[in-house]
Amino acid sequence: QMQLVESGGGLVQPGGSLRLSCAASGFTLDYYAIGWFRQAPGKEREGVSCISRSGNVTQYADSLKGRFTISRDNAKNSVSLQMNSLKPEDTAIYYCAAALNCDYPFHSWGQGTQVTVSS
Repeated sequence: QMQLVESGGGLVQPGGSLRLSCAASGFTLDYYAIGWFRQAPGKEREGVSCISRSGNVTQYADSLKGRFTISRDNAKNSVSLQMNSLKPEDTAIYYCAAALNCDYPFHSWGQGTQVTVSS
């Protein structure tokens, strides 16, 4: 059974950084593009970033470019999301999911990890 597990969330002050990880269980991550999404209270889920199977192609939500960086380590079967200069509006549950490529429907959603940016 394909399963993704997110980790690395927590409470951080504005301007701080967090690094989220997405690990795979039951399948090999390098067969899939991996996307990060987030959902804030009372808001719809939105796409954050996506990385291709090879890692050569990355996509970001326009509002996040320059602050977030996605990367993957296929040898470790994991994908990371480095988040810098965090703002209170980044507070959300962050999810990762898999797809054949970044333009395809995503599946195998993880349970999410909470990120709270607050002083």
